[in-house]
Amino acid sequence: MNYTAEDIEIDRKTDAELYKEFLNGNEEAFNNIIRKYRKPLISFIMRFIKNIEVAEDIAQDTFVYVLMNKTEYDFKYSLKTYLYTIAKCRAINYLKRERKVVSYDEAYMREKEETYIDEDLIKEENKKEIYEAIGKLKKSYQIVIYLKDIEGLKYKEISRILNKTVPQLKMMTHRARKSLEKIMRKEA
Repeated sequence: MNYTAEDIEIDRKTDAELYKEFLNGNEEAFNNIIRKYRKPLISFIMRFIKNIEVAEDIAQDTFVYVLMNKTEYDFKYSLKTYLYTIAKCRAINYLKRERKVVSYDEAYMREKEETYIDEDLIKEENKKEIYEAIGKLKKSYQIVIYLKDIEGLKYKEISRILNKTVPQLKMMTHRARKSLEKIMRKEA
């Protein structure tokens, strides 16, 4: 992955530092937060929506919400958890409004989604097969695998995003991994 000087500067500052700068009126700090979290947030939303354009809109809406309600963020939680929680709520609200699962061309969606996932997150050579297998899991398993294994969030953060207890998440993660393993073996 090629890093720009801008990426390196963003990585030097913690999320809390960037957010405090944003609170103090630094628009560039907010733009840096968007640059840092836009692609992972879209990938996360895709687990619910399965439509890249809608996922991009919901990600944008998430950032607009933060911009308009900037004092609501509680620094005792990670910014990533905060953003993912807002995005999850917005995705679920979208699905409720639509009252249907948006149909999509699976190959097109997979191709688009893979462009949003940072290459460093998955090191296995058979990335495509893994994504296909993850896509065959039930939705709750897909989401927990994405948050835990791809995004690398801690159970406590995932608990806040999905509104589940840590023991529930550990069990769900274990079952999701077992199901994924079974699918991978079956297809091998």
